[in-house]
Amino acid sequence: MIAFGPVPSRRLGRSLGVNNVPKKVCSYDCLYCQVGKTTLLTKERRRFFGKDRIFGEVSNVAKSTEFDYITFVPSGEPTLDIDLGEEIRALKELGKIAVITNASLLFDESVREELSEADWVSIKVDAVSDEIWKTLNRPADGLNLKEILKGIEEFSSSFQGTLVSETMLVDGMNTSREELEAIADFLSDLGLERTYISVPIRPPAYDVKPPGDEKIDEAYVVFSSKGLKVEILSRPEEGELALSGEPKSAILSITAVHPLREDVLEKTLKELGIDWKVVEDLLKEGRLEILEYAGKRFYRKR
Repeated sequence: MIAFGPVPSRRLGRSLGVNNVPKKVCSYDCLYCQVGKTTLLTKERRRFFGKDRIFGEVSNVAKSTEFDYITFVPSGEPTLDIDLGEEIRALKELGKIAVITNASLLFDESVREELSEADWVSIKVDAVSDEIWKTLNRPADGLNLKEILKGIEEFSSSFQGTLVSETMLVDGMNTSREELEAIADFLSDLGLERTYISVPIRPPAYDVKPPGDEKIDEAYVVFSSKGLKVEILSRPEEGELALSGEPKSAILSITAVHPLREDVLEKTLKELGIDWKVVEDLLKEGRLEILEYAGKRFYRKR
């Protein structure tokens, strides 16, 4: 399924997700990615599902549920979808549009123009130092950090919607005072509505850990000192999770993008009167996997 949820979002309320890029086609292979390791690392845009299929599936779910945003938050990088602009324009008749992007293609003018159609955009800036960027985000060949940062600046100067940023802090990677200062300096010139500092709270693709509370506090102080409106995202979302359509497909659609804690999944299925056997069947079929992280059990589409 392309449409999933709505899921509770710490930034967007009830978010009706749009998975417009297959797992795991991305321009980055971030060490901390909750979706898993990138299987097709590329910066080349292409067609995946097409506007008509995207609109058909999302509108079918949208008419039977309440949501605050329709959010492009796929299993890969949403701007790799060459039909993104058309999809945003089509879906705007159903509600407000959000896009969560790693910003790696914002050097491309056509990508900036397509994203300008959205109401709310989140850009990722984990590092502004080339070495840290390459180590943490593991970009596709041909991407250039200076070009990306310039593209972000150009987009921020013309975008009429709500622009926010997210910086994922990873222990021992981008948490030095020097790098935090450099990131904050860059972000402070973008006119952001809000700056989010996050840490890995779900099983990461590689063996990385969140920084300690002291370092998170330091990041908050550094970012705030630059005049940024900062919010820390270090706790799981709270709220009601919705499953749309056939249970197995709905579970796979959500967990392809958003690994679910066992207690959250159990509670949701119980409230909907769905037997836990659907999860057991997905595990037996090899379509779902169990991951342990921070003392919690998570379920993710295999």
